[in-house]
Formats: sequence, C-alpha cells, structure tokens
Amino acid sequence: MPKTQCCVPQCVNRGGFQFPSTTRADSIRRRWIVAIKRVDVENRNRLWKPTASSVVCVDHFNDEDFVKTTYHGTTPLKRQLKKDAVPFRFPWSAEKVTRRLPERHFARPSTDSCQDPAAVPDVAQNIEVDTVEPLHVSRSTNTDIAVVENTADVSTNTDTNLSSFSVSRYINDPDGIHNFSGLGNYDKFIFVFSTLGETPHYLQYMYGRVSDDISVIDRFFLVLIKLRKHYSNFELSRMFQISESSVYNIFCTWIRFLALQWKEIPTWKEIPTWCSRDLVKFYSPSDFKSKFSNTRVIIDGTECPVKKPKNPTAQQSTFSTYKNRNTVKVLVGVSPGGLCTYMSDSYGGSTSDRQIVERSSLPRMCDPGDSIMSDKGFDVQDMFIPTQVAVNIPTFFSKKNRMSSKVVMTDRKIASKRVHVERIIRLAKTYTILKAPLNTSETLLSSDIIFVCFTLCNFRNGIVPSDA
Repeated sequence: MPKTQCCVPQCVNRGGFQFPSTTRADSIRRRWIVAIKRVDVENRNRLWKPTASSVVCVDHFNDEDFVKTTYHGTTPLKRQLKKDAVPFRFPWSAEKVTRRLPERHFARPSTDSCQDPAAVPDVAQNIEVDTVEPLHVSRSTNTDIAVVENTADVSTNTDTNLSSFSVSRYINDPDGIHNFSGLGNYDKFIFVFSTLGETPHYLQYMYGRVSDDISVIDRFFLVLIKLRKHYSNFELSRMFQISESSVYNIFCTWIRFLALQWKEIPTWKEIPTWCSRDLVKFYSPSDFKSKFSNTRVIIDGTECPVKKPKNPTAQQSTFSTYKNRNTVKVLVGVSPGGLCTYMSDSYGGSTSDRQIVERSSLPRMCDPGDSIMSDKGFDVQDMFIPTQVAVNIPTFFSKKNRMSSKVVMTDRKIASKRVHVERIIRLAKTYTILKAPLNTSETLLSSDIIFVCFTLCNFRNGIVPSDA
C-alpha cells in the first residue's frame, strides 16, 4: 500500500487502497469518487478526479468489505478488498442511534423522529434543561442572596483599592529591592537616585510628555527593573498601570540621561570614574600592590547578544566568530580594587580587541610609568610605547616548544590578578538585559545600556577582597 495521505477530506491518515482501475467496472470507480465527496479545486461544480497515487485508508471501510479467506481456504497475509467494496465511513456521515434512552428524560418520540438523526440534539437539550432546573435562584434563601451581594461589594472595593507597582512597597524589603534593581536595600536605592540631583524632575522626554500617574522615582525603578529582569514593555505597562508607549519613552529617555549624567557630566568630583594613580594604589589589595604596584587598570572585552539585523551589512559587522552569533562588543577597564573605571563605546561583534583599543582614549588616559594588565588577545604593546605605559600580558610561545619555570610563575601571577575583571563582568551580567538578545531599539542604545549596568555595579558591595 502506498504511504501517501488519504484523499478523503478531513482525514490525515497515510496509506490505504488505490482506486479501482479503469479496466474494471467503471461503476465501482465512479461510486468511490461520489462517496468521498471531494470537489475539484479549479471547478467547484465538478467532482475531483483521482490520480494513480490516490488512496483511501482502511478507516473508511467496514469489516465485511475485506476478503476473509482465499480461494485455497487460507487467511490472506494482508488485507484485500472485495471487488464490490465501496468506502462509506466518513467524518460527515451520521451514525444511527441504536441505544434506547430512558423514557423519564424526554417525551416518547414518534416513529418518524426516531428514524431521523436530527432529533438526537433536541433530546440532549431537554436533558440539560431538566438537570439545571433544580438550581434556580428562586429556591435559595434571602440570607444566601445577601451573602452573595456583600461578597461582590468586597471584591469590587478590593479591585478599586489596588495600587500600581511602586518602589515604596519595598521600603522594608531588602530582598525585593535586590531582586528588582540589583541594589542592596532601599537606602542604597535612594542614594543612587540622589546622585542624579534635581534633573530627573525636569526631564524632557524623547517621545512626548509622560503621564503623571507614575512618579519620578518609580520611573527610575522601572528602568532598573528593565535592566535587571529584561521584562517586556507589555509586562511593565501592566505592573505600573501605564501604556506600553510610555514604558518605551521612559526607558529610552532615562537610559540616555543616566549615561550622560554618570559619564560626560562631572557630577562626582569627589569620586571621579577614572581614578588617579594614587587613589588606585591606595585601594589596591595588599597582594596586588606587592606584585604589580604600578597597575592602573585591568582590561578585557565582553560581548552581548543582539537580534539578527535585517540589513546584510549590519549582519556582517555584528557577527562574532567567537560567539557564533550577532553581538556587540565593548572594552571594560577595572581598577585592582574592583571599581569599573573605563567603558568604551559598543562595536559590532566582528571588531577585534586591537581595533577597539586603537579607537579608544585609553593610551592617552594613562600616565607615564603606569602599567595595564590584559590577556593574550590584547597584543597592543606598540600602542602604549609612546606614552611609556607597560602592558602585562601572558607570554607568547614565539616559536619555542616550552617555557622556563620563571616565565610560567609570572604568567600564573598575571592570570590570578587578571581574573578580577572577569568577576566584575559576571557581576554586571546579573542584569539580564546583557544576556538576552537586544532588539533593534535596544541595540541603538547598547553603549548606554552597558555603561549604566557596569556603573550600577560600582554601587554594590565590593567583590575583590582586600588581601587578593
């Protein structure tokens, strides 16, 4: 039997019996075509004509249509149809009701109605009416009615008193604040918000005015939730009871504002982002200070996934052979004490680490006599020679089959200290927006989003011990 799909409409079985050939009685083949009730696609007034591969599955035949014994009196090895067999079991064919239903459920039908299958639905409707009738409201007491009315009033009042999602709910819930914002408690949240000054109250939003239904501090809380949990605009709109367009407007405006406030505008005169040499050395761990005392910054690159762009040129520029997907790449700089002090703009995933360092201002920011620490991917010693800045990286083999024990110990020391920047990167990626693929609008703001996430890590408790 061919394993093609059954040609009967609404049937999805495969395999069956081919149509009788034209050499046999044409009346049997014609009865098969009429029985399946399939019309021609091009002309709806004509019946469909079967092809050589058209089949009808076994579900459309009765047991009496199959040959029971062969001419020799044996059972056939496979099912064979009788010559006069015609399919008659179809999804649209109504089966006759042979079971006699109890008379107490409905009035005795006439002989004509018993023979008509259309009478069966009316019987079912009568049964349902008789079953529901005892539950009529007229049989309930006045006390029951009063209880139901009071319950409805209570539920209505509860829905009215429900307020929107707000940070004020978590004043005494540090775990809740940490879960939604990544900050330790409500006091630290207020401290971070206070670093922005009075400017948030006078922001001009990018896509029009935002409704006053959400307060300024809750707008900041919404942005942190978006960074931390990467909720969709629809989820945030239901949480804060505002429109999706307002969520998008708030997020885009605040991300740009936070990046400008914390990066380009010198609001932190006491603790600048790029720390001086003396300040870096003062907060360096004791073991780090004894082995690499001149280290100013530890650099490393990190990538964040983005959704595949439609533009072929953008696809090529953002595709990373290392991650085997479309990404954006940034250069991260961390002080020996674990403070994120440098963050480059984001580039396409195809950009190399050396190209990012060439376009950055890092060589000009370091002072003569400083040293930076990186891995082997940053072969950039020639860029820092004019500024008299040393680069501590693991040793290359350079056509040697083995390294001396002294070189191995030095490389181990570098690797044990360079791991601090990787720990900071892992901490920053607790903000889920850096791990989930960024959409088109988020990719345009990727430099600001990544910078804000790493800056928020500076407000968290230090993860580098003092004796590291």
